[in-house]
Amino acid sequence: MTVWPLTAYFALVILVVAGMLALSYVLGQRHNERATGVQYESGIRSEGSAQVRLSVKFYMVAMFFVVFDLEAIFIFLWAVAGRELGWAGYSEVLIFIGVLVAALVYLWRVGALDWFPAGPHAQERIR
Repeated sequence: MTVWPLTAYFALVILVVAGMLALSYVLGQRHNERATGVQYESGIRSEGSAQVRLSVKFYMVAMFFVVFDLEAIFIFLWAVAGRELGWAGYSEVLIFIGVLVAALVYLWRVGALDWFPAGPHAQERIR
C-alpha cells in the first residue's frame, strides 16, 4: 500500500494554509487605533459582563426545537419517497408521528415547555 498520495496531499494542504497566512500578513492592514480593541457586536456597544446567566429553560427549549426539527426533516424525506415505500412505509411513519406526539404531550404535561413557573403546571411541580 502506497502512502505517498496522502503524504503529498497533506504537504500541499500545509503549503496552501501557510501561503494564505503569509499573504494575509503581508497584504493585511496594520493599524492600532483606540477603537481597534473595543468589542462590537451588531452595532450595539457591549454593556456589563460577558458572563450572562441564562435559564436552563432556554437551553431545554432550544434542544427540543433541534430534536423536533430533525424529526420534521425525517418526515419530509419520507414524503419524498412515499410512493416507493407503500403502505408499510405509511404505517411506519404513522407510528413515528405517534411517538413524536406522545413525546410532545409528555413534555407539555411535565411543564418542560413552560417559560415561567407561574404557569398551569406550577402547582404540580411544587408538590
